[in-house]
Amino acid sequence: MDTTNAADKASLPKASIWDGASMTQDDMMLRDAVLVLDHDDNVIGSESKKNAHVFSPSQPRGVLHRAFSVFLFDEESGDLLLQKRAASKITFPNVWTNTCCSHPLHAMEPPEVDALAEVADGSVPGSKHAAIRKLEHELGIAAEDVPHSSFVFLTRMHYWAADTVTHGKMSPWGEHEIDFVLFVSVKGAKKRGLFFARPRPDEVDDVWWIGHDDLARELVIEGGDRLWSPWFRLIAKKWLLGEGGWWKDVKKICAGKPTRHDDFGTIHRFDPPREHFGGAGKAGRLLGNLVVTPVRKGNKELKQGAYGKVKIHQESKLSQLKRLDEVFAAMTLLYIKPLHSNLDHSSISATFNKSDLKFCDDILSKVSRSFAAVIRQLPPPMLVDVLIFYLVLRALDTVEDDMTAFSSVEVKIKHLIQFHKTALADPTWSMDGVGEGDERKLLQQFPKCHSVYADLSPDSRRIIADITARMANGMAEFVSKDLGQGTADIKEYNRYCHFVAGLVGEGLSRLFAASGHENASLASELHLSDQMGLFLQKTNIIRDYLEDYVDGRAFWPQKVWKKYSKSGDLGYFRHQHLAPNRTASLSCLNELITDALELAPDCLRYLSKLQCAEIFQFCAIPQIMAMATLEKCFDNQDVFTGVVKIRKGMSCKLILASKEVEGVHDTFSRLARKISRRSRTGDPSHARTLRACEAICEMTVRSSEMTNRSLTKVISICNYLAPVLIANCSTYLYMRRSALGDSAFPSLHQTQDVVVLAILFAAVVYLMSFGLMGFVVAGDSTFRQQHTLIPAAEMCVSKK
Repeated sequence: MDTTNAADKASLPKASIWDGASMTQDDMMLRDAVLVLDHDDNVIGSESKKNAHVFSPSQPRGVLHRAFSVFLFDEESGDLLLQKRAASKITFPNVWTNTCCSHPLHAMEPPEVDALAEVADGSVPGSKHAAIRKLEHELGIAAEDVPHSSFVFLTRMHYWAADTVTHGKMSPWGEHEIDFVLFVSVKGAKKRGLFFARPRPDEVDDVWWIGHDDLARELVIEGGDRLWSPWFRLIAKKWLLGEGGWWKDVKKICAGKPTRHDDFGTIHRFDPPREHFGGAGKAGRLLGNLVVTPVRKGNKELKQGAYGKVKIHQESKLSQLKRLDEVFAAMTLLYIKPLHSNLDHSSISATFNKSDLKFCDDILSKVSRSFAAVIRQLPPPMLVDVLIFYLVLRALDTVEDDMTAFSSVEVKIKHLIQFHKTALADPTWSMDGVGEGDERKLLQQFPKCHSVYADLSPDSRRIIADITARMANGMAEFVSKDLGQGTADIKEYNRYCHFVAGLVGEGLSRLFAASGHENASLASELHLSDQMGLFLQKTNIIRDYLEDYVDGRAFWPQKVWKKYSKSGDLGYFRHQHLAPNRTASLSCLNELITDALELAPDCLRYLSKLQCAEIFQFCAIPQIMAMATLEKCFDNQDVFTGVVKIRKGMSCKLILASKEVEGVHDTFSRLARKISRRSRTGDPSHARTLRACEAICEMTVRSSEMTNRSLTKVISICNYLAPVLIANCSTYLYMRRSALGDSAFPSLHQTQDVVVLAILFAAVVYLMSFGLMGFVVAGDSTFRQQHTLIPAAEMCVSKK
């Protein structure tokens, strides 16, 4: 059954097509985005081909990136097709090398990024897609002559080489790659000659079919006067030639049969021949003659993705302690007015298995400690509905996020689409080997979650299953996309946010209405529910620029950031040491923040429809946190060098403010005005930012009115307290006079007498000076909205 609704099935923009025929060598150096790697071949970002190949004092060996080397053999003769790189090539021109050597790119269709699981099983579909594209581009070899299934992946080689032979000792160019070696054999290729290979002049100067022994004499034994690429020399010397070399087993290898040469789990590392040392960065020995490095296992206790790989920008403890209002808020939330947990309510203990519910609560605290407390304060038993809803979606998200556990993207998509039919229908279903740390534990012990899920009301189960299915379909749509360079445009950006967050908002609204704590009409507020989710998700995406970029799955829309990136690469904004990059990155950041701010009025409209105090606070806390995060990120270059987070004391202050409508409105208004004041007149989004902030202020209670109301409360208390103090102090002094026998005021023999007299004096002065102010302020205090929240317990009493 298709569970995707009409809105979820909206058409997507077509993927852009790489057209090498229309680009010069310079164009490709600037526009092609290669895959930036860490030492263990994890994709951690992207870089323009030009920047990746620059050898300079600041990057002596360029930027480590992924490459592939194709060795194409004629099936009948067993000869290998070589090419001579064109003189017009910028790096390593005029050198003889293997059939084709180039790079997988980000943002290609079909995708050219291989997950580690695809490397581990030897399938490497992304590198094969790239090989097919470049064989056609460089040599005119048709895709039908080299189908995807005909390629065989053998191993990986990490090497570097300065292009000193063609550009001199101080060459500004070079290679630093982890190279995927691919074999392919084609029947009748050599006989067909130019009907098979038609070299492009600006890529290839010449081609040469050569046999094993001839190459050995040319390259190894006799040397000769030809120039050879350093990577080809390394591969030929270490693996290709000789009695036990790959070439001797080429027929068995290209038949796709397992051989002793299959080596997917190691990375072989080489320094180049001595003549390729140096360059503008004066690079010397790095890797040695031969280093074999097994692929390292991840730390299973860590969270998934790029968490922990980038810096978190935090203020010092001293700076936080200086903010006394936030310290007081933290103390209040911890000890005076903590969020109350309703998990021990009798209606919950009587309905759900105690042990299984405890597991769910414990795992919730581990996968989302801050969200756990907000869920527990919801009215019972609805809080269990929301708790399970969150854990089910977290489990689904863990499946979607794991980039290594599945043998292929197709297998992952199958698990996603079937998730609501397996995890939510089979009480024994679990999944092992997926996710990290506590997320993995959640999947391993999912039957305990199902036990609690099965005891929810039929309406709640139906809502959770529906949202899970639709979200899974959305995830499946995006999981096969190469998101290394972000989403295509605002439409796709919004669509992704709808699937992963907007649907959550819809599900929560339906659960709130089904519980009876909110009006039934709330379930039909689909637009406002969606906007609430988009506001939160866009805030996270904006804040997590660097984490997502390093993880190879970014979501900033290309239609926006490409206006500001001069290199055409999303990684351009990382280089904050360059003044032009800083200006452009802040302009891009501010446009995306403004786009998110335009959702805030709808979020406030949604909150205005809530009547249950606990549900209001549950919804208000993440919204108010998101607004504070956007204010913190606005025009802040720290976004591009780490993760920006609001202070813990500020978070406590915001939680306390979220208990009342006025507190939420005052916070939104105050933060919007701060953003408005910081918006630069030269910023391309300046006028739009001001309009967005003005719209928020129009929706909220003015800060002056809020202050007026707070002042009224304080003055009212003082107006009652002052007469009480006067009466008590006067009585005390009168009794002291009688005891001492004084005729008027008693003689001030003790410090206590002085203090009491001072309090009496202050109270009298206060009444004479400010006693009527409370009535004046109260009369002048008008509020745009009168919105009374009702605690769930009182709502139940009133319904009875």
